[in-house]
Amino acid sequence: MSTMMRAARVTAFGQPLTISQIPVPEPGPGEVLVKVMACGVCHTDLHAADGDWPVKPSLPFTPGHEAAGIVAALGPGVTELAVGDAVGVVWLHDACMHCEHCRTGWETLCESQHNTGYSCDGGFADYVIAAAPFVARLPKDADLAALAPILCAGVTSYKGLKETEARPGEWVAISGCGGLGHLAIQYARAMGLRVVALDLSEEKLAAALREGAEAAINAGAADAVDQVKAITGGGAHGVLVTAVSRSAFGQALQFVRRHGTISLVGMPPGDFATPIFDVVLKRITLRGSIVGSRQDLAEAVAFAVQGKVHAEITRAPLSDINRIFEELKAGTVNGRYVLDFTLPDAAAVQTEVEVAAA
Repeated sequence: MSTMMRAARVTAFGQPLTISQIPVPEPGPGEVLVKVMACGVCHTDLHAADGDWPVKPSLPFTPGHEAAGIVAALGPGVTELAVGDAVGVVWLHDACMHCEHCRTGWETLCESQHNTGYSCDGGFADYVIAAAPFVARLPKDADLAALAPILCAGVTSYKGLKETEARPGEWVAISGCGGLGHLAIQYARAMGLRVVALDLSEEKLAAALREGAEAAINAGAADAVDQVKAITGGGAHGVLVTAVSRSAFGQALQFVRRHGTISLVGMPPGDFATPIFDVVLKRITLRGSIVGSRQDLAEAVAFAVQGKVHAEITRAPLSDINRIFEELKAGTVNGRYVLDFTLPDAAAVQTEVEVAAA
């Protein structure tokens, strides 16, 4: 194994990533080194690279938290995995496992957690370090590029649907039919839920119908709220907002059913107004949902392995990452981009020293 590897690095917020040559990391106690075969590109990677959130990553860093690959080396004390195992490296890199949240299956709320591609280097690289207890187990013969988006987009949409507490036969409205939304539609159908989808893109709405939504509504239509209420017989029992849009958050409060639950996973900048009278009078639950626990992850992967859910992916080489980010910013991405490390990479590769000197 080479001592150097390619990595797409953020060296300045809001600037293009640089494909660099950096040393292959060594796994420490409880860690494994994973040879990345594929890594999905998430909107969170773009937020990280642009420094959009209050707590910013330390520069330089490597984004990517939907990495699927093969265990290449074991750190001291790792016995539950073996070299050659297929695994997924996810957003939740590790957690303390001692706090009340970790003890009760809510490790995603641990205040001591580390996050792949944010507070530690991620999967936009030939190799990535993972904490052994937090990897996803994947079938060895699986198409790892196809499973990569399940590791974040999949589990996030699945958990978000669970948080609506909608029951089989009830209606869920899914606002935003992009990378997360197109998977949420499929998970909802597999969970026995009825789906009405909303988006501003007619192309994405057409795809939503193909993926199992019973109705697809343009969220920009003047009567969009009335359409949802008419289709669902009074409002959706559960609403999942994946759209990175404050207007989508406000709109959800208008078409949720009385006693319904709105689950929020999209994270647009800024705040949105909440009509307190409606929330109280209609007994609406407004709930945030952040990725999913290790158990949620195992369940989300199982749906995909069984063929009940599949990500619509476009494969691209690592050198295309800046073009992909531009498409994410423009909102023109259908489904999910996946960096496929088996594809030839046409980009020039610089060393970290050369980047620093530039």
